[in-house]
Amino acid sequence: MDAEGAGLDLPGYLDRIGYCGPVQATAETLAAVVAGHTRHIPFENLDPLCGVPVEDLRAAALTAKLVGRRRGGYCYEHNTLLRYVLEQLGFGVDALGARVVWMSPTGLDGPPRAETHQTLAVRIPGVDDRFLVDVGFGGQTLTAPIRLVAGPAQQTDLGAFRIRSHDRWGGGYLLETLLGHDWQPMYTFTDRPRPLIDLELGSWYVSTHPRSLFVTGLSAALVVGDARMNLHGRTLSVHHHDGPTERTRLASAAAVIAVLGERFGLDVSGLPAVTDRIAAVLGP
Repeated sequence: MDAEGAGLDLPGYLDRIGYCGPVQATAETLAAVVAGHTRHIPFENLDPLCGVPVEDLRAAALTAKLVGRRRGGYCYEHNTLLRYVLEQLGFGVDALGARVVWMSPTGLDGPPRAETHQTLAVRIPGVDDRFLVDVGFGGQTLTAPIRLVAGPAQQTDLGAFRIRSHDRWGGGYLLETLLGHDWQPMYTFTDRPRPLIDLELGSWYVSTHPRSLFVTGLSAALVVGDARMNLHGRTLSVHHHDGPTERTRLASAAAVIAVLGERFGLDVSGLPAVTDRIAAVLGP
């Protein structure tokens, strides 16, 4: 294992995601690990919100936070930790950069967005296809690997996704998700691998820039059974697959912190001024 991956606690990670099955590098193992990760390690931006930059993406730091302290994180943390895990299990993995257009007012028609998202291209030994794996997109994250090929819709347990060719902003691909009857763009990406230094630069930018959504707002997400549970500010939404959406408006920062602990399994007691920071971004 190289220096970047040193310090990975693989048994601890597998316990964290509730996985006790085979560890051979197969399609079945990949699918099970992705499913376990999205259901046990929350997406959350509490460090940037509280003024703590996310700038160390080596395995030891990520293991200490997401496994040891049972915290969550955002895309650079989730997908980089998963890359170390999959590499140790024998998969081939490339880290890719992406430009998020999800819920953007200008979408694909405006100027290119900054490359502030990370995803993964995974190779299974003996299998020709590569697979797009992304456990760090928050509320609409992939809960299963999909083939990294432009073409028709690919079904997962929590919805359909598809990859299309995208010839703007340097070329590459566009990932879309089906919401209701409409395909919504999520992000564009290329299949050119990104080194760790590029990922650390992107992570530092989104965790420190004063206009970053991770600095100015609160979000958390976790897959629970057949539902996606999302927290944005004071609104907790539970989107049931093929079912209704439940929304709860939380009254105070204390109520938000209680939900982070009780529903997302997060201990935020060690974060600086966390109650004040959450209160500041909740709004009226």
